[in-house]
Amino acid sequence: MRRADRLFLLIHALRGRRQAITAQQLAKTLAVSLRTVYRDVADLQRSGVPIEGEAGVGYVLRKGSDIPPLMFSPDELEALVVGTRFVRAFAGERLGESATAALLKIEAVLPPELKDRSRRTRIFAPQLGNRIEASGLIDALHGAISDLRVLRLLYRDNEARASQREVEPLCLSFWGGSWTLGAWCRLRGDFRNFRPDRIVEYAPTGETFGDSRERGLDAYLRSVGANPADAR
Repeated sequence: MRRADRLFLLIHALRGRRQAITAQQLAKTLAVSLRTVYRDVADLQRSGVPIEGEAGVGYVLRKGSDIPPLMFSPDELEALVVGTRFVRAFAGERLGESATAALLKIEAVLPPELKDRSRRTRIFAPQLGNRIEASGLIDALHGAISDLRVLRLLYRDNEARASQREVEPLCLSFWGGSWTLGAWCRLRGDFRNFRPDRIVEYAPTGETFGDSRERGLDAYLRSVGANPADAR
């Protein structure tokens, strides 16, 4: 578990409790050691989170405190809300559901004035059933990228000519109206961009690949003129 996630869960475990919770209980809840709990509580206290108590007694958030895990400005919060809506509309079902869940967690700990601001955002990204994102293809390609799975594609180019390709999928890019899949094409022995809407059939070959220096993501980004550091 990332430290940021652990600190969020620690604050969440303390929130709304009238009685102190012991370090042992926190350690069990977070599946970490007592030493980690003591260290994390001390770090949060030093950063200004109003946690009261001590080892051997227990911990509680000071009465009346309402401390979100991150202090968002109204514009930062609006950016998160709008970003979530775009993820739901354009990034596939899996990431869309995760974005919605993440926003619910954030809103659960917001003070009332910021929560109200998040609901007044007037930038929308409607979800439509006739877009490629609703077909499951973007989810499937994203999964292959994450798992480093080689894919076999039946692909049609812009002149409708079909070809069989084995590709090592590296990234997905959204251009506002269309997607491209950046990949190492084994047929051409080079990087290629494929439009998902021109993929007729796809299937995993059962093979995986490594993110090598010569044909991995960083090499692909350099091949299209992008700085790998700026793309992340």
